Amino acid sequence: MPKPKVLISRRWPAGVEAKLLSLYDVTLNPEDQPLDADAFRGAMQTYDAICPSVCDTLGSDILNAANRRCKIIANFGVGYNHIDIDAARANGLVVTNTPGVLTEATADIAMTLLLMSARRGAEGDRLVRSGLWSGWCPTQMMSSDVTGATLGLIGFGRIAQAMARKAHHGFGMKILYVKPTPADPEVVDDLHAERCASIEELLPRCDYVSLHCPGGNQTRHLMNAERLRQMKPTAHLINTARGDVVDSRALIDALTEKRIAGAGLDVYENEPHLDPGFLKLDNVTLLPHLGSATISTRTAMGEKVLRNLQAFFAGAEPPDRVV
Repeated sequence: MPKPKVLISRRWPAGVEAKLLSLYDVTLNPEDQPLDADAFRGAMQTYDAICPSVCDTLGSDILNAANRRCKIIANFGVGYNHIDIDAARANGLVVTNTPGVLTEATADIAMTLLLMSARRGAEGDRLVRSGLWSGWCPTQMMSSDVTGATLGLIGFGRIAQAMARKAHHGFGMKILYVKPTPADPEVVDDLHAERCASIEELLPRCDYVSLHCPGGNQTRHLMNAERLRQMKPTAHLINTARGDVVDSRALIDALTEKRIAGAGLDVYENEPHLDPGFLKLDNVTLLPHLGSATISTRTAMGEKVLRNLQAFFAGAEPPDRVV
């Protein structure tokens, strides 16, 4: 029996690619260049499985391709709002993701962004590199305290809770959160966390607000101009969730007008084509989607995809099936 044909849309850790090559008829992407819509449409007719990344958009125009051979979309990432789930379901496509293995790495980046924004780390780095730094002085680059400050979390899943642990136990931060249902009492007790009834209740009380909700139509521009106005002028917004959760133009306006103190972003609308307005601002820290970018985490993500493919082609239920 011929091996299933599998397309890997971007470069993966070498060890995972080697395992895939041993099991399947795999097409890799050694140049690591993004595939366009035409390439994915052709792939739907050529491959039994497509393994996209979170930055590959698979809309209905791709998933509805005629003469479709593809049976499974095995996503390399937790989020899957870049895949048209309704179209996948309508076409009988299985969709899987990679939950549970990138929690700590992404929470680390969220804390990195919080600290960099609070202490003006990116701005300070640029100053030193420019050659214009004239030395220490008592009022240079004054910034915000982190220890003992209040952190508000919009969403309270694995990553948010991991960030809360780091913030509370490491920096003595007070934790507020918004979640449709109450969190595990043991988690709440450990963190002395307080649940707010709404985002509107949470925002005015926080020194730092970190986003941990899924992307998609329900959360698109969740942080809009109105909600940004509800934040303290001394507050900072952190986003490691999905770029479209934040209205980019509204955030740029709020930062430009100093209606909030700063922001730390790892994800963007229309990524990687972020709004150029961000590049003109000193009070925003910009990272290139590094949330899960550790060797062990990305390898674990690839192993999750591999297990999903193995289960599917063995006729079993993939462990991380979302559709």
